[in-house]
Amino acid sequence: MLKEFINYLLDLKRPESFEAAGKTFVTENHFTRIDIERDVEALNVRSLSGVVEYVQSQFDTDRKFMVHVESPTRVFVYDALNKDNDRRNYLAAKAMLPTIHFERFIDREAFQIMLTACFVDNPDKAFAIKVVSNVVEDQSVAKTDDGLSQRVVAKTGVAAMGNIEIPKTLNLKPFRTFAEVSQPESSFLLRLKEGGLAALFEADGGAWELNAMANIANYLEEALEKEIEAGKVIVID
Repeated sequence: MLKEFINYLLDLKRPESFEAAGKTFVTENHFTRIDIERDVEALNVRSLSGVVEYVQSQFDTDRKFMVHVESPTRVFVYDALNKDNDRRNYLAAKAMLPTIHFERFIDREAFQIMLTACFVDNPDKAFAIKVVSNVVEDQSVAKTDDGLSQRVVAKTGVAAMGNIEIPKTLNLKPFRTFAEVSQPESSFLLRLKEGGLAALFEADGGAWELNAMANIANYLEEALEKEIEAGKVIVID
C-alpha cells in the first residue's frame, strides 16, 4: 500500500511532453517549450578587433553571422534565425571608456585633467585648457554671458590678462567609442563660474552617436571584407 502511494506521488510530479503546432512542450508546474537549440552564453570582449577575430575564426559555428552595431559602445554577434525563429547571441563587445563629466560643474584641476586625458588633441581642446588654467588662478573671475558666448576677465596672480571671449561652441573629440575608430567631433558649450568651476555642455543634439556608429560599421566592413563578399557576414548599424 505504501509503495503504491509513493508511486502515485511520483507520478504527480513527473513532467510530460506533448506536441503542439509542430513544437514540443513539457508540463512541469507550467507549460515550457523545449527549444530545438539551447541558448548560449555570449562571450564578452572589449574591442572591435576581438569581434573581428572571433567572426573570422568560426570557432563555435560555421553559420552566417549578423554583426549588429547597437550603439557607439556596444556591438553584438548573432547567428541566423533557426526553425523556431530564434537567434543566438554569440559575442558582446563593450568599449572601455574613461569617465567624462558633462553637464556638471567641477573644479578646474579635475576639469583640466579630464580634458587632457579623455579628449583627442585639437586646437579647441588646447584653448579650453588655457582658458580654464588662467581664468581661475586666483579664484577670481568676472564674466558677462549672453547665453551663447561668454566673456571673462582672467588674472594670473596679480597680472591681469584682460578680456577673453569664449566662442559660442567648441569642437571637441572626447573618447566615447571604441579605440580602433576615429572619435567623432561634436560641439560643446564651455561655461565657467565663480569658485574655480568649469563645465562642458553637449550642443550637437546627439548627432555624434550616429557618426560613431557609422565609423564602427565602416571599420568592421573593411576588416571583414572577405567574409562579407562570401556571404558569411552582414554588418548592420
